[in-house]
Formats: sequence, structure tokens, C-alpha cells
Amino acid sequence: MVSSTRFSLNLGGTLLDLSVPCVMGILNVTPDSFYPGCRAWSEAEIAARAHQIITQGARLIDIGAYSSRPGAEHLAQDEEMQRLRRGLTILFREYPQALVSVDTFRADVAKMCVEEFGVVMINDIAAGTMDERMFPTIARLQVPYILMHMQGTPQNMQLQPSYTHLMQEVFLFFAQRVEQLHALGVNDLVLDPGFGFGKTLEHNYQLLAHLQEFRLFELPLLVGLSRKSMIYGLLKSTPQEALNGTTVLHTVALQKGAHILRVHDVKEAVEAVRITQQIESYNE
Repeated sequence: MVSSTRFSLNLGGTLLDLSVPCVMGILNVTPDSFYPGCRAWSEAEIAARAHQIITQGARLIDIGAYSSRPGAEHLAQDEEMQRLRRGLTILFREYPQALVSVDTFRADVAKMCVEEFGVVMINDIAAGTMDERMFPTIARLQVPYILMHMQGTPQNMQLQPSYTHLMQEVFLFFAQRVEQLHALGVNDLVLDPGFGFGKTLEHNYQLLAHLQEFRLFELPLLVGLSRKSMIYGLLKSTPQEALNGTTVLHTVALQKGAHILRVHDVKEAVEAVRITQQIESYNE
């Protein structure tokens, strides 16, 4: 197992210690996300999903209102805001102390969620490439920021993803974006390699095979592998049948130095963290 640098994130005054990897539960307030098990549309569904995430042991909730599945329809900003206001109101009514990240690529949405609801982190699938005002906004908000690598947009990213040198291109992308953020005074950063976002099945597995190399950035690493096509495409199954494969990939990612698992199935991911930590304890 790759030895883990001791990272922490300041989440609204709560220090999240990442020396032990943590789990982020997905809460999608959308009608069309690729995995139905984490869609929560009604008030009762949103409250129930939040309860499930918290009670099964996740430290973080990542709420999103814009489906980024391949080929998803573009959603207007006003509709994204409306969905998030509703979802966050219910979420914080049920769990006022929850540590909540918002999955958005729009600066105005990020600003609204932090200023109106006290959201403690922004998760941007586009790393600022789909809204040039995102980086300055994050600098003003001073909240931790997850920047993900994506080739293209959710509407076209899986049409013909192509790289000359995959790892070099992903690393160069992060190096440039991190440098820009540091210049703006943003230091609480988390990297997400972007599995399934502008990548073929082969690209995804190559990225995972070299995941430990991201430690060169000396930043926490988030992975989003849960029930993705790299699992069910390889195994000729469906997202609904991909839990076992997800747990296998989570275990590999943890062994290669992942700090945050972004997941649909919290209980199983928490168990994967606990087991891999038990193994690691004998290497200390």
C-alpha cells in the first residue's frame, strides 16, 4: 500500500483528518442520474437518502442537481439552483451539522450554496474549464475545492475520447490548474482523476493502475469509481450489478493512496476502508 501523507481539510471550522481515508456519499437531487439508487426527488426521498449516508458512516455528503452522466441534457442554471435550494433546505433541516459538498461547475451556484447554506466544499467536474469565474469565486469563498479532470463536456465527453499520452496529459492539466489556484490563494485542494469523464474503458484502467503517481502533487486524492461503466462495461453487466466490482476497485484505489471515496454504497465503502486500514496497520 502506498504510504499516505497526512492531509487535512478545513471544512467550515471542522478539521477533516484524511490520514484515514473517508467516504463521501452521493445525493443526487435529479430525475436522471445514471444510477437510480441515489436519485432523491421527493422530500421524503431526500431526507431518507441523507439519513442513509450519515448512519452508514460517511463523513461527507456530496449533493448535486446537474446530471453529468454521458449524454445528459444540459440544465439551465436557474433550475440547478432551484433544485439545490430545495435539497439543501431539507438536508440541513434533518442534519444541521452535516459536512456538505456541492457538485457544480458554475461559479454562481457555488457562491449561492456557500453563502446561503454554509456548504463547506465545492466539487467541480470541470476544474474551472466550464466557467472562467469559478477559480476567482473559490478564492473569495475560501472553501476547499475538488478539481476533476474531464476531456470535453458531459454532453460529448464519451463520443471519441483520445489521448497521445494519457498520464502526461492528465498531470499537465492538474499542474496548470493547481498553479493558477495557488496564485489566487487557494490552497485547500483535492484532485479527482475523473474516471469515466472523457475516457475509454482502457484509459480508466490505465489511470487506476498508475494512481499512486498522483502523490507527486502532495494533495489529497478523491476517486469516483462507484458503479461506473468501467466496471459493468468490462463485466458485461449493468450499474445495478456493479457493487462487487465497485468494492474491488475501491480496495485497489485505497491501496494506491486514495484519501476520499465518492460512492453510492456507503456501508460497503466504509467496510473497504476499515479492512484496508487493518492490513496497513501491520506495515507501520
